Amino acid sequence: MVADKPADSTNDKLDVLKSTQTVVKKALDKLGYPQEVYELLKEPVRMMTVRIPVRMDDDSIKIFTGYRAQHNDAVGPTKGGVRFHPNVSEKEVKALSIWMSLKAGIVDLPYGGGKGGIVCDPREMSFRELEGVSRGYVRSISQIVGPTKDIPAPDVFTNSQIMAWMMDEYSRIDEFNNPGFITGKPIVLGGSHGRESATAKGVTICIEEACKKKGIDVKGARVVVQGFGNAGSFLAKFMHDAGAKVIGISDAYGALHDPEGLDIDYLLDRRDSFGTVTNLFKTTITNKELLELDCDILVPAAIENQITEDNAYNIKANVVVEAANGPTTLEATKILSDRGILLVPDVLASAGGVTVSYFEWVQNNQGYYWTEEEVEEKLQKVMVKGFNSVYNTAETRRVDMRLAAYMVGVRKMAEASRFRGWV
Repeated sequence: MVADKPADSTNDKLDVLKSTQTVVKKALDKLGYPQEVYELLKEPVRMMTVRIPVRMDDDSIKIFTGYRAQHNDAVGPTKGGVRFHPNVSEKEVKALSIWMSLKAGIVDLPYGGGKGGIVCDPREMSFRELEGVSRGYVRSISQIVGPTKDIPAPDVFTNSQIMAWMMDEYSRIDEFNNPGFITGKPIVLGGSHGRESATAKGVTICIEEACKKKGIDVKGARVVVQGFGNAGSFLAKFMHDAGAKVIGISDAYGALHDPEGLDIDYLLDRRDSFGTVTNLFKTTITNKELLELDCDILVPAAIENQITEDNAYNIKANVVVEAANGPTTLEATKILSDRGILLVPDVLASAGGVTVSYFEWVQNNQGYYWTEEEVEEKLQKVMVKGFNSVYNTAETRRVDMRLAAYMVGVRKMAEASRFRGWV
């Protein structure tokens, strides 16, 4: 029995790798780097494809395809999540590894970017089958990962339990306990306080900073969050607790809208483990209608290519903050920027996750662990500094926030590669 083959998009406008490479090239050109620097950074330095045999509950053997991309390790070990999803593809993993390099550069971490994925649907797998896939993946990539080589973390449809299985498998191979091999672990196995909500906390900090620039009071601001998974649900809660009115949320099956503000605590209590809640309601709207609601702050926290040139003119928010990876196409980015909408790009807004992963790795290495308050205080400083660096670059160089973020993010890699004598 063979798992479904990954499907690559043939539409260039929606090709995440090509669009990422386009902006990387623009950023390097703006910074004055020669063509060979782009040739080095346009693809991962290392890409591994593995086949993972797993005995399923019905006693059949299913073969899964897995990937691990390591974009650039000039600055330090590569770092990035592992996603379990039926649409994982080689192109997507490559693009995501580049984004991880950019995130690390923006918030000034000693990392390059990495990313991994397995083509599977965890919603249709048992606990035991998920463990088999998790351990099999680590066995397959064990030669190229480790606390000083490449450090995995959670991503789409993976969580602290999956990280725990992966850490245990690596520790067995390595023959000693090695918590620094992976981040996003349970706290009892060396995880960090604040890691689970770190991405949403980082997005919240970016929303607060963006609102300051646009003169918007977060208290009473109308917020729409597309997606109600890990990042989206935490974010809706943080916004609600800050006094904002969350007037719309969505999941894979539809969206909910209430101009007076939704009862977020009630929705969080009713959602299932995959972030689904709209199927409990009779009156819903479409995801398309959700994106075009009249609001102050729009947060795409679901999947790629949600704001395109087809709907960018209909976006009514003053601030768009990308919590998902690649939710806005390059064409839509230009339209929003020309319309005066402040777009905070994904590589900046969602850097909270990798920042607290870095904190976890540091704590594992030194064997000393911080309180949740210490983690939040350090995250606040890192994210505000990263936001201001990108915003100031956009203002002084007269470019949009996405290009500014790429310019800030790519510079550290380019300089490290130059000093090493690679280019």
